[in-house]
Amino acid sequence: MGNQCNQDSYNDMLGAIQSFHNKHDFKGTGGEDLPYRVALMAEELGEISSAVTKGKSTDQLAEECADLMILVMGTAIAADFDLKESFWKKMDKLMKRKSKMINGKIRVSEFRDVN
Repeated sequence: MGNQCNQDSYNDMLGAIQSFHNKHDFKGTGGEDLPYRVALMAEELGEISSAVTKGKSTDQLAEECADLMILVMGTAIAADFDLKESFWKKMDKLMKRKSKMINGKIRVSEFRDVN
């Protein structure tokens, strides 16, 4: 990377994404429109799925996951919320949940009973 940033820092990652948004004027050109961003995230999730189901390399899978991560972090910028804070709140909730085996796969959820 050309600039001097801590590549392990969430804040530096967020700053890089903000710079990308600024460079292309996402705020002024529809790039921060939330329904549009959801569509882009769905597209990236499809590319992740394709990488897995078509047996693409780990490098290709990693690139697609990075695309999704950049979009998710950019959505936090667009919607003006603190994703890092939300992440840690959610992790705290998840760590308190029990897991179940469903169809041979582990699942961690709230498991609300349906009556």
